[in-house]
Amino acid sequence: MDQEKSTSYPKEKINILLLENISDAAVAEFKEAGYASVRKLTGALSEEDLIREVKDVHLLGIRSKSHITKPVLEAAKKLQAIGCFCIGTNQVDLQTATEHGVAVFNAPYSNTRSVAELVIGLSIMLIRRIPDKNIAAHDGIWMKESKGSYELRGKTLAIVGYGNIGSQVSVLAEAMGMNVLYYDVETKLPLGNAVQQKSLKELFSQADIISLHVPSTDTTKNMINKQTLKHVKKGAILINYARGEVVDLDALKEVLEKGQLSGAAIDVFPVEPEKNGAAFSTPLQKLPNVILTPHIGGSTEEAQHNIGLDVTSKMLNYLEKGASFGSHTVPAISVPAIEKTHRILHIHQNVPGVLSEINTTLSKKKINILGQYLKTNEEIGYVVLDVDSMLSQEALALLKEVKHTIKTRLLY
Repeated sequence: MDQEKSTSYPKEKINILLLENISDAAVAEFKEAGYASVRKLTGALSEEDLIREVKDVHLLGIRSKSHITKPVLEAAKKLQAIGCFCIGTNQVDLQTATEHGVAVFNAPYSNTRSVAELVIGLSIMLIRRIPDKNIAAHDGIWMKESKGSYELRGKTLAIVGYGNIGSQVSVLAEAMGMNVLYYDVETKLPLGNAVQQKSLKELFSQADIISLHVPSTDTTKNMINKQTLKHVKKGAILINYARGEVVDLDALKEVLEKGQLSGAAIDVFPVEPEKNGAAFSTPLQKLPNVILTPHIGGSTEEAQHNIGLDVTSKMLNYLEKGASFGSHTVPAISVPAIEKTHRILHIHQNVPGVLSEINTTLSKKKINILGQYLKTNEEIGYVVLDVDSMLSQEALALLKEVKHTIKTRLLY
């Protein structure tokens, strides 16, 4: 099949909306693929504004500040896919997206290096007490001393969450001469000489520096609290470049003020401003040897460029080929092209008998299926059908009438 073949829907009529200043690399990729109607906004939108803006949008790109709620998804009648140009997808109502047959993609790996490098840099800054000395110098005070300043080499780094970022931090830390311990809810094969620990208590009691790399879930909410902080080695350092809900900031402030912890670096907060320049408050402000940053762990030019390419590629593969690999909602299918056929995508509720009805309906009209691919999850089923190009319009009309159909699209 000609890979340059246009989709059945004219590309100039595909509306693409990108929010939160998504990288120009994404815009360039869409336009190079022939999609001229690309609108880019620098900020996030409220739910009310989103409901108004998404009514005619086919592809939506967001980062972490835009919340795609049930009312937004119900208003987006033409929406085919959402691209989260970031690591997580918790800002999207995935349940409703699944029910509406909207594919949701993200970039779980593209900014891992940026975060990992910064964690190592912060570790050096904090263990050398650079924030204190920086403030003193700006205040005109010469504070040249070695007391309380240490090398990273030989110290123990504790990593909570040994996933994509945590494992990269592990490798970089070992290169700096550190000993690496980690805790994960799953058994993970270590990289280098890292050693998995059985509990947070066991981990924290040995750590000079603790770095958090866990998702935001019910089980991780406030996992760093007054109780868990009791197990931390005196003088240790805590770094949270994961999710804001993971740390009880009031409890953290208390152990910092008492000297149980000697420093901290926090990039994510339970409540964050919606836009640059907005007022921001946290209990940790004005504390010595505490580095506060505005959720910029993955904010490098390289990371944003790579995220732009990664998510855009997934969205285009889904829109143009029906490939849903990497989707968190539509079951993941990677499909080959078949010559001289038209491709139809069918998303339906995952109930018994739908596939049988599809095949029976087409068979009765003597429409031959030249290729068929099915994948299901708990909620929905996704079928990719390649049929005779002469009969594709008739097949599409028939498939729209199949019981429990959510969404049907003639791809080409």
